[in-house]
Amino acid sequence: MPTTNAVTAIPAADSATALAHFHASLQFETDCADVAGALASGTAGFVLLDVRSPALFAQSHVPGALNLPHGKIVESKLVNYPADTLFVTYCAGPHCNGATRGALRLAQLGRPVKVMTGGITGWVDEGLPLEGCVAGRIEGERGSA
Repeated sequence: MPTTNAVTAIPAADSATALAHFHASLQFETDCADVAGALASGTAGFVLLDVRSPALFAQSHVPGALNLPHGKIVESKLVNYPADTLFVTYCAGPHCNGATRGALRLAQLGRPVKVMTGGITGWVDEGLPLEGCVAGRIEGERGSA
């Protein structure tokens, strides 16, 4: 007997629709582990943008990330990158929409872009290293913020 509750009240999509949806979602986002793996390979194929403030970037950031606050993403800041350069944006984490705002600005400028889901919070949750000064720890130390 089927049970109706908040989860089952709206039926799941058929498999073909679900496949199209989840495939499409990966065109827009990536996760921290995949970014870390790509960066570690030495041939990432993208530019990682920390779109938080310079002060937060100085406190801690993903190694290899460049700081470009989402409100400052303009064409003149991108002139040194070929038009087909993939950018991956991140912000503080799931409670922050800065990565989405940065991705929107990049897309408006005609640039390929994905969002790193989880942001720096997800990065720390994965146990991945940060650079910068985090709560008195030295630059490059592993651990949580």
